[in-house]
Amino acid sequence: MRDIHTSEITDRVAQLCQTANFDLGEDVLQALEDAEQRETSSIARHVLQQIRENAKIASAERVPMCQDCGVAVFFVELGQDAHIVGRDINDAINEGVRRGYGEGYLRGSMVVSPLPERINIGDNTPAVIHIQMVPGDKLKIIFAPKGGGSENMSALKMMKPADGVAGVKQFVLDCVRKAGPNP
Repeated sequence: MRDIHTSEITDRVAQLCQTANFDLGEDVLQALEDAEQRETSSIARHVLQQIRENAKIASAERVPMCQDCGVAVFFVELGQDAHIVGRDINDAINEGVRRGYGEGYLRGSMVVSPLPERINIGDNTPAVIHIQMVPGDKLKIIFAPKGGGSENMSALKMMKPADGVAGVKQFVLDCVRKAGPNP
């Protein structure tokens, strides 16, 4: 049995919150550069250049790439032979979000409830936390700041089994076309 103290979880989560908002992975940066090279539209090339430039500035200046620092979503793989010591893992993650967003000067945009009053929580908690038990004694935490604006373009469709994979793909393509540049 391996002990993992919640103070370590909180520290790592605070770092993750900032890293995810300040730094794009090298694979993503390379994909943007490759896309720019293949792009035939001058406007699209310019947009890709701007995205890459924004990423460089965000990383160098330690400022968020996007003004919407997102809903704090975590995917946690907790080894069945790991023992969390200290307090509840959810509390440790939420404290890390509080610290990471505060110390990183990241925008807290979550509200207690949109109605009747729109009261901003101020620290982007509670986080959305998905925990999966896995074999072993490791703890893996993935953070995905999910921008709230993209939710404005969500869609739902009840499909028939006969629609199959082709129907699902067509639905996704139709939604993307309809949304255009809005999400």
